[in-house]
Amino acid sequence: TAAEKQPVCWERPVQISLSTCLKCTIIFQGWGAGYADIVKENKLFEHYYKEQGLVPEGEFDEFMEAMREPLPATIRITGYKSHAKEILHCLKDKYFKDIQELDIDGQKIEAPQPLSWYPDEQAWHTNMSRKIIRKSPLLEKFHQFLVSETESGNISRQEAVSMIPPLLLKIEPHHKILDMCAAPGSKTAQLIEMLHADMEVPFPEGFVIANDVDNKRCYLLVHQAKRLNSPCIMVVNHDASCIPTLQINSDGKKDILFYDRILCDVPCSGDGTMRKNIDVWKKWTTSNSLHLHGLQLRIAVRGVEQLAVGGRMVYSTCSLNPIEDEAVIAALLEKSEGALELADSSADLPGLKWMPGVTSWKLMTKEGQWYSDWSEVPTSRHTQIRPTMFPPKDEQKLASMHLERCMRILPHHQNTGGFFVAVLVKKAPMPWNKRYPKLRKDVSSSAAAQTGGPPAAADVACLPEGSVEEEGERGGTEAKGDEDVEEQAPKGASAAQEAGAKQDGVCGPPSKKMRLFGYKEDPFVFLTEDDPVFTTIQSFYNLSPDFPKLNVLTRTHEGKKRHLYMVSKELRNVLLNNSERMKVINTGVKVWSRNSDGEEFGCAFRLAQEGIYTLQPYIRSRMITVSVEDIKVLLTQENPFLSKLEDDAHAQAKNMGMGSIVLKYIPNPNNPAEPQCPIQLCGWRGKTSIRAFVPRNERFHYLRMLGVEVFRDKQGLGLKPRDGAKDAEEEGAADNEVEVDFENGDENTSSEPKTDNKLLTRSKITVCGRGGWFASSLQFNTLPL
Repeated sequence: TAAEKQPVCWERPVQISLSTCLKCTIIFQGWGAGYADIVKENKLFEHYYKEQGLVPEGEFDEFMEAMREPLPATIRITGYKSHAKEILHCLKDKYFKDIQELDIDGQKIEAPQPLSWYPDEQAWHTNMSRKIIRKSPLLEKFHQFLVSETESGNISRQEAVSMIPPLLLKIEPHHKILDMCAAPGSKTAQLIEMLHADMEVPFPEGFVIANDVDNKRCYLLVHQAKRLNSPCIMVVNHDASCIPTLQINSDGKKDILFYDRILCDVPCSGDGTMRKNIDVWKKWTTSNSLHLHGLQLRIAVRGVEQLAVGGRMVYSTCSLNPIEDEAVIAALLEKSEGALELADSSADLPGLKWMPGVTSWKLMTKEGQWYSDWSEVPTSRHTQIRPTMFPPKDEQKLASMHLERCMRILPHHQNTGGFFVAVLVKKAPMPWNKRYPKLRKDVSSSAAAQTGGPPAAADVACLPEGSVEEEGERGGTEAKGDEDVEEQAPKGASAAQEAGAKQDGVCGPPSKKMRLFGYKEDPFVFLTEDDPVFTTIQSFYNLSPDFPKLNVLTRTHEGKKRHLYMVSKELRNVLLNNSERMKVINTGVKVWSRNSDGEEFGCAFRLAQEGIYTLQPYIRSRMITVSVEDIKVLLTQENPFLSKLEDDAHAQAKNMGMGSIVLKYIPNPNNPAEPQCPIQLCGWRGKTSIRAFVPRNERFHYLRMLGVEVFRDKQGLGLKPRDGAKDAEEEGAADNEVEVDFENGDENTSSEPKTDNKLLTRSKITVCGRGGWFASSLQFNTLPL
């Protein structure tokens, strides 16, 4: 207090004489210092994990020391894009070399190394913490590269252990995938990448449905997914423990949607994240795991209910606690009565060090009371402590579960965070799903055919323990969902009749009850094949006959359509058949945007860069093949005259009318110095000029791929050449810097489309070319996104 000049614990309003408050673990470094670093000590944590015996004998001190160290920075290159190899080449040649042997604040910075267990050197780690990367002037260029490439979706800054679950799912492009607790979305991004392993296929047969219970976090999830520009992702907002069973139309009949792969990364106490979430040191108690165990088990049960027979579900937590890990898996296996089994994944990630799951553990209350068996728990604690939290008593049953196949990653083994992961394979329908559901007969029979066994129940979302026999009479929202199915799909109704019952393919909004929390989403309105919009689009872009018009949607059924989006055929099926039981936050990739000036050139819609890789295979005109030098001109100059292009591109552009165009670069395998991946950009052919419609970070990305460095000074206000660039050649180039205003072009010559986009922050960018090509200053006012 000010009067006594003594520190006061802010959690408990009492004066303390010690330098450390034992309850909230805050160090007071003298009066007036304010908040100081949290002490990375928690005696209860140490005592608990010593007793559990999870850490090999003699390694506990090393384990605790690793937990106190900052987590190293880890990045992952998006593997599904054909640009991944070029980004890796750029990282190795231009950035990692500059980082080697640096000394920052007395800490020697080691050169980044690839994660030995991640395929194709697509993930890297270094002993630099995120704080050092952000703050150090010596790493400013590397930090700008990471930020820019992350925004454009080419790099993800993701914790190493977080990358493990998607790899163990073994995703194929045809898989239907559910991510039950998806936010913030780094694992979801991996799932999308794996679906698009073959970039020659614009619409994989599979899809990802990413769910999160928190409405606001769903929008963070949308931001992550949008960076990947996939038509095969849908973000929904539901409680994972009772996420609704969805339906699809299969050969004119309603079928239950079973997923081939499910990622069940449940909410947890997070004590494996202490290296990056320092607050956990102060807040950790054993009661956290006791409170979460029931929810984790309910989510896992709901997941395996929706898993197809033969499918895989990965259960994971960032906690080391057996109550949240092996206890949940053991309870799930016991409930399944042989329908599930733990898969042996020991050979799936060679190079990854992990500890096998344990078969015995104890439970401790926050007061320090230990219990080894349910029979020891007093009746007064039966509401907080449940039988499923203890290992099975039957030794034979316990051995048959093979809990040793679970994988626990300890921080000190490979300098990572703590993590737990288990891979479950579904061998048969769940025992409580073997009775016929309350659906019409053709639904039940088709579900039985799909699973290869008895028909699966439509919904067992909130099924309480011990009520398997009462399945047919259960109530709640899921029972209501069954009634909706009967009303929506009466006996004998054909697919055509059901489609006709929909209001012109309008999906949503969901029921009023589902809209109580969060924002009201615009509807998803699918276009028909004879929609007037397609008349001019078809002729202007000369779309191929196999273009899937039915997969195009908009977000309004009133007034003019501003943007057109595309989804895969399979996601369209899901949307049209589940609009009343599913709260969809976002889906689809933007492929066209309305341009008010475009009508006079033949089409009111211009191409959108987000969807160009999805749409381009169907476009047979309005395409200009460009060279590397052409791309450099287009991305660094605003509205360059057609004469600035090389002869081949110039001739193509002269023979093309005004309007939206595709600028396509085809790699030359005989010239390895040039990028060896295709590049497709949206552009606009003006009267005498041409421009590229590419968002800022994507411009930077493509320029880097072409060997051009792009970076800003630390304040983002002035220009800054490459570090150490003081030779005469670059000084001469700097004298010729040209400042270009991206908005104020010559309207008489460019005939560029007007956009209603908001202004981006005005900033200047330095572009330095290799071999003294050029150095010019670009000033961005607006960019058409």
